[in-house]
Amino acid sequence: METKTTDFFDSVYQVVRLIPKGRVTSYGAIAKYLGAAKSSRMVGWAMNNSHNQPVYVPAHRVVNRIGVLTGKHFFATEIEMEDLLMQENIEVKNNKVVNFTQLFWDPICLEF
Repeated sequence: METKTTDFFDSVYQVVRLIPKGRVTSYGAIAKYLGAAKSSRMVGWAMNNSHNQPVYVPAHRVVNRIGVLTGKHFFATEIEMEDLLMQENIEVKNNKVVNFTQLFWDPICLEF
């Protein structure tokens, strides 16, 4: 069971590393892309653990399905997630990404 979780987390990190700077996606979109549509909570657990990865994972680009910064509590400070998004010109108001639908990046639309 441990290996399956680790493999899933690694797959999540690979997808998150593909999110373009200045864009965001959701836990559910990542889960759906990985063929595990009902596993958005597990994607959240992966994001909570992402700060321990040897290769950087831009976890700040992953928000909930309506653009709320639900993972902000797992950063070093309560405002770090928002600060990182603002550095990428993503406006945040009341812990929610402004223009979420325009900034949303869907991994299903990846072209190879």
